Amino acid sequence: MAAVIGVDLGSSSARAIAIDETGRVLASATARYPGAERWPEGRADASAWLHAVAHVVREVGTEHPEAARPRAVSIGGQSPSVVADAVPHAVTVRHPAGATLPPRDQHLAQAEVLAGEGGLACSQGYDWVARQFGARDVQSRWIDDDPIPGFGDLHRTGSVIGTSNGAHGLPTGVLIAAGGQDAFLAFWAGGLTRVGLAMDPGGRTGGLVATAPALQLDADAFRIASPNRDIAIVGGPVNAHGLSIEWLRDLTARPVEWLLGVAEGVPAGAGGVVFAPYLEGERAPRWNRDVRGGLSGLASGTGPAQLTRAVLEGTAYGLRHILDGIRTQGISPEVLICTGSPSRSRLWCSIKASILGLPVLVPDEPDLAALGSAYSAGAAAGWWPRPGETDEPDAWPAREMTRIEPEPLTEYEDGYRRFLELGDFAETQAVVAATTTRT
Repeated sequence: MAAVIGVDLGSSSARAIAIDETGRVLASATARYPGAERWPEGRADASAWLHAVAHVVREVGTEHPEAARPRAVSIGGQSPSVVADAVPHAVTVRHPAGATLPPRDQHLAQAEVLAGEGGLACSQGYDWVARQFGARDVQSRWIDDDPIPGFGDLHRTGSVIGTSNGAHGLPTGVLIAAGGQDAFLAFWAGGLTRVGLAMDPGGRTGGLVATAPALQLDADAFRIASPNRDIAIVGGPVNAHGLSIEWLRDLTARPVEWLLGVAEGVPAGAGGVVFAPYLEGERAPRWNRDVRGGLSGLASGTGPAQLTRAVLEGTAYGLRHILDGIRTQGISPEVLICTGSPSRSRLWCSIKASILGLPVLVPDEPDLAALGSAYSAGAAAGWWPRPGETDEPDAWPAREMTRIEPEPLTEYEDGYRRFLELGDFAETQAVVAATTTRT
């Protein structure tokens, strides 16, 4: 059976997934970027991105014979991230340039940084990588994403943007499909094509979105287009949910698996410890890059187990903060789909279920950004519609899901109240710090 390959250009590694026309996963591979530990904050070496992508494409080809010569390949990933074509230096989403601006303008702010360093022509990160395999000089954008001036001709996710040139281990003549932003690809693969769903795309950042009838929303309301043209997606991203557990891993010098294991023995409420996950400022719903994280309720008996539980609960409180805002718009999701690396922890998923008061669904394939890239490749191969071409919610392969029921607990209600207070205090401190700096 024929195969297509999707690639997610993540913040720390590249991930490839090969699927067939039924959506069955045939092979997968992951590779970290060589030398990434030495990159300055918000910077990357795009040649290392290319090296890792080439590696995972070869790996899935080795793992399954049909993936050795796929029908199509698509590359998406972290965004906004911009590459100066001739260098190739990259500025990533973690760079402060344009961080408070809309995505299109953030791309332009990143390009301005690179222009000041001699990078005159720029591309989105995943478009630059796709071009090394033979794609044309284009900008790949989701259905309703605004075009970025100077970034090449606009092509929507799932359209054909070239054929492979035989470089980097991919055979010649393979269709190359326009990719897109990792979160949007995850929404597609996770099935956000009907009303009543919410999703946390996971990863190092995370966030929460929910679906609603497009006609229900005000004309000026912020929205993302669902693959189903009748459905809109609302909500927002956060900055450091997966990153928070990595921070604790480095702080304690204990593996993530060990931390999650000892947190299992800590009751709800984390022994009175509350964590605000604003390690790199915050996006939704505070939208304040200067706000900083915090811990409240530390005691002499607080150890790695309580801190881990507090991190898991604090990130879930952050999702509830977004959900409360969504509900004020009259949107009430019935379930939450959890994806990405955090969804591999049943404890973390069950905490999210209970704090949000929603059943959690965990897909059989948690790396939905790479899977969404594979859906884009499948669209280019003619297997199913591109996003926005149909109002049929079942036009694309559906994932098997494991369901986790919520357990309402008073400890979480108290913890959420304290979480909001801690965040409000952090915002006040950010204002004080900014005022002191100006004076």
